[in-house]
Amino acid sequence: MNRESILNTLRARAGEDWVALEDKAPARAYAEIRAAALPRLARWLVSEAGARFNIASGVDGRDALEVLYHFTVEDIDLVLTLRVRVPKSDPVLPSLAEAMPAANWIEREISEMLGITFTGHPGMKRLLLPDDWPADSYPLRQDYAEWDAGAIRNRGV
Repeated sequence: MNRESILNTLRARAGEDWVALEDKAPARAYAEIRAAALPRLARWLVSEAGARFNIASGVDGRDALEVLYHFTVEDIDLVLTLRVRVPKSDPVLPSLAEAMPAANWIEREISEMLGITFTGHPGMKRLLLPDDWPADSYPLRQDYAEWDAGAIRNRGV
C-alpha cells in the first residue's frame, strides 16, 4: 500500500468522522478524526495498512484537549498521526489499549496529566502522580492551579 492509498482509504473509512488532513511533508501527515472513529481506524492502520503504533501525546489547546496517536508505516517511510480533539467539558475518548497494548501506559499518563477518560481501558490506575494528588487536578492543563502550598514546581525558572 502506498502513501496516497493509505490516506485515501483512511478518509473513506472515516466517513463522516473525517475532519481534516494536514499533509505536512512527504513523510508526515496528520489526519484529524472524530473520537468515535479512533478504534476502527487505528485497527485498520495496524492490521491492513502495515502501520505500527509508536506513541501517543496529549495537548491542552485553548478550546479543546487533543490526543495524537502516532503511527509509522516503515515500508513507505510515513509517519501518520491520528488527531482527536475532545471538549474540555467532556474529555472522553475510546481507549486503544485493548487492541494495542502499547497504548496502555501512555493513555494512563495522558489521563493523569490532562484529565481525559479513556473508555474501555483495561487498567486505568495512577502511573506517575502520587496517591495524594487531587483527583480533579491535572498538571498539564493550562488552567492548572497549584493545590499544595508547600510544593516547589518552578521548573528551575
